[in-house]
Amino acid sequence: MALMRDARRAIKLAKGVMWARSARRTLAKKLAERPPLEPHHYRVGVYFADGRVNIYQLRQWYKPLLELSKRHPVLILTRASGSALQLLEESPLPVAYVRTVADLEHVIHEQDLHVVFYVNQNAKNFQMMRYGRRWHVFINHGESDKMYMTTNQFKAYDYALIAGDAARARLEKVLWDYDFDKRAIPIGRPQADHYLDGSPLPYPSDGREVVLYAPTWEGDRGAAAYGSIASHGVDLVRGLLATGRHRVIYRPHPRSGVVDPEYGAANRAIIAALAAANAADPSAHHIYDNGPELGWQLAAADVAIVDISAMVYDRLAAGKPLLITRPANPEAQIDTGGYLQACEWLEATDAAAMVSRVDEVTHDAGALARLGVWVERYFGDTTPGVTTARFHDAVDHLMDEWARFAAIHAGEPEVDEFEIEAEEADDEAEALGA
Repeated sequence: MALMRDARRAIKLAKGVMWARSARRTLAKKLAERPPLEPHHYRVGVYFADGRVNIYQLRQWYKPLLELSKRHPVLILTRASGSALQLLEESPLPVAYVRTVADLEHVIHEQDLHVVFYVNQNAKNFQMMRYGRRWHVFINHGESDKMYMTTNQFKAYDYALIAGDAARARLEKVLWDYDFDKRAIPIGRPQADHYLDGSPLPYPSDGREVVLYAPTWEGDRGAAAYGSIASHGVDLVRGLLATGRHRVIYRPHPRSGVVDPEYGAANRAIIAALAAANAADPSAHHIYDNGPELGWQLAAADVAIVDISAMVYDRLAAGKPLLITRPANPEAQIDTGGYLQACEWLEATDAAAMVSRVDEVTHDAGALARLGVWVERYFGDTTPGVTTARFHDAVDHLMDEWARFAAIHAGEPEVDEFEIEAEEADDEAEALGA
């Protein structure tokens, strides 16, 4: 059995390495066709060292960053060829491919990056963070009460842009000797200002209640086993499809099934059920959503069902009915110090009971009132435009601080920060979906 697993892994690795090399050739052609970046133009960098499987972490920042770029030009710096290819196709912001440290140093030398954003904790972040005379700022790829949100790695950055009071309280429990007043800047959830953006919905307004089911992946250990596709999802979706009065938007995490084949099979079963329901009733317009855009789903759905993940808080920012699946794995760690102490839970049970629970929460005025209290605690004022203004004010503050320190050190001799290192190996980790 172990031999077969090793053989499958070896085949997957070989195919992935071949793909990565092919991707770099394609990328080289695309880059050769582009004009060079305008020198000394960009003031904000967004550093992304991950493979294409994690581009979703960066994607949710596209619209807020595009809006910010009207004030401070923004450049994405990506380290992996697959990510670079995809970003060149879809990113509304300019992209620099910096596979090696030498490439990275070349871009840093040619640009005047005052602020560098990070959306995750990739180990290669430290290859960028070695360069001083600029602010390194963690902006994360979502807001949640998961273990990831309280890592001591926050201290590695000059600043962190956090959502609000709940995020600060969460961090205060674990970060010792950290200057929260200076280094943790609350901005709310600027993505929420772009949830709809005037785009038409992909279904008619016909009286059906729209249910967003957006589960996370299965996790790579028991403590983080929050995924519900196998425990709740199949029965839940089949139950909703059977009513004839619900419309389901199914948006699974892109990593669903990468660890557990049974989880992947359950995911495929839900997708097949949606297709069959649409074939039986073309007016149903059920949606399997695996597209790059996230926002309209959160704002448009009458009720959302999500797992313990950043999706809880993405939907919370919309201030509309919300159900959280209770993890079936008893090892899953649940932080009940925040919103999860008062949320509306969906237990894994039979389809009829779950559909009844969905209907109950959708029309419960009391639940919606309780939700409003937590929206304020997590995100502050969610009036459209306010959180974008807070984001811009935070960046303006960092720019002012950069100018202040640049003036203090203006008379000092230049320090050579650049040190060309050996070329890194082929990005074979990306070939495995890293």
